[in-house]
Amino acid sequence: MKKTGLVSVEHNPGDPPIKTTTDWAAVDALTDEQIEAAVRDDPDAAPINFFEQPGFVRVPNVKKLRERLGLTQEAFAATYRIPVGTLRDWEQCRKFPDAPARAYLTVIARNPGAVASLLGEAA
Repeated sequence: MKKTGLVSVEHNPGDPPIKTTTDWAAVDALTDEQIEAAVRDDPDAAPINFFEQPGFVRVPNVKKLRERLGLTQEAFAATYRIPVGTLRDWEQCRKFPDAPARAYLTVIARNPGAVASLLGEAA
C-alpha cells in the first residue's frame, strides 16, 4: 500500500479536543494582514489569492480590532457610535457589517485615534 502522508482521525461531537503541537494562542493572535502575508509567502499554498477572488467580501474582524485597541464592547461602541447590540452581533458572527460599515471599520483600524477625536469634536 502506498503511503500518502494523510492521517484519518475519528472525532465525534463531545469528544475532547485532539491534541496537536499547534500553538493556538499564537494562531489566534495573528492579524488578518499577518495571515495574508503567511499565505503569500508559503510555497505550498495554492497560487490563487483567495482574497482577490470574485465575490469575496473582506469582513473586518471587529473583535480583534476592539481587543487591539484595549476597549470593552461598551467603550468601543460608545467611542465609535456603533450600537452595542450591532457590535455584539458582528463579533459573534450573527450578522456581518454591510459595505459602509466595513469601510468605517477599516478607517477605524487604520487610524482609531483620529476617528475618535473627530467624533468627539462633533458631539
